[in-house]
Amino acid sequence: MRWVVAFAAVSLGVLGGPVPASAAPAAPEPLCTMKDSRIGELSGLVSDGSKLYAINDGGSKVQVFVLGRDCKVQKVFTDKTDPFDVEDLARTPDGTLWLSDTGDNKKGRLTVALLEMSPAGKVTVHRLTYPDGQHDTEALIMDKAGTPYLITKDILGEARVYRPSGPLASPGPTNLEKVGTVKISETDTPGGPVGSFGSVLVTGGASSADGSVVALRTYTDAYVYAAPDGDVLAALQRTPTRIPLPGEKQGEAIAFDPDGTLLSGSEGVGEPIRAVRGAAASAPPVSSSSDGKPASSASGGSSDGGGVPILPAAGIAVAVVGLGWFGFSKLRRRRG
Repeated sequence: MRWVVAFAAVSLGVLGGPVPASAAPAAPEPLCTMKDSRIGELSGLVSDGSKLYAINDGGSKVQVFVLGRDCKVQKVFTDKTDPFDVEDLARTPDGTLWLSDTGDNKKGRLTVALLEMSPAGKVTVHRLTYPDGQHDTEALIMDKAGTPYLITKDILGEARVYRPSGPLASPGPTNLEKVGTVKISETDTPGGPVGSFGSVLVTGGASSADGSVVALRTYTDAYVYAAPDGDVLAALQRTPTRIPLPGEKQGEAIAFDPDGTLLSGSEGVGEPIRAVRGAAASAPPVSSSSDGKPASSASGGSSDGGGVPILPAAGIAVAVVGLGWFGFSKLRRRRG
């Protein structure tokens, strides 16, 4: 997603309380390298264990690339539907692919959309409206019942969580409702297009095959949450495990293999898909201390320390300049 922003001050929250003991995930290691020039802006990724499904950021038609574990394209599902700004991808157990056409860097869209692609490649458009104005959203998580959750990319470090207020209509629109927020603190993990400020921007989401673990990512880190009952909202209220994903040029894609391995990827031809073994098992176990807090009031120390950090004035200036340059130099045409 491309940013053109100006703001005066940013207050950043933290993700939950102290991390309980849990299995430590391995460091990211390369799985394969994305060499196909048709996938130069990898933004969404899912895995069925033997194949990967990938989408580009934006685009003028629906395209889902089916890849082998070697990152080579085996086939492409296409549809003439012209999206505005596709940002994330999810897959339900029946094989249906869900494309999150929810990018809105200029905050000017009257509706966003979910594009439902059947296993046969047929696309159904479900338009959605926010209850409180426009938002830029790059993360989609589908729960085990097939309910979509949209998590915004918020420059204030507090991502908003939305879900449909009723069954999805086609073409709609269906009203969304805000059901919570997730606060993310700045980290020192290197990578991303906008420096350390990118560590608070949510760029992707994923759910494990059985729905018992969910994850969010920023440009630099992944956060893994336990969802033993498949409740995404309850999971996002809990303390996550943070998994650094250092060195990704513009990390936006994240997915789980069926065995709980976390996959991550970046925009750019020649960038690797990396695997983090044991990621799902690293989610802190659910306990009475990690349950029951409303998402909007999550507070306390993260695995990196407590308190509520404030981005210093110098950091704000750097972020503004960096994001402004990033937006103007990289902004592509978006259709209305």
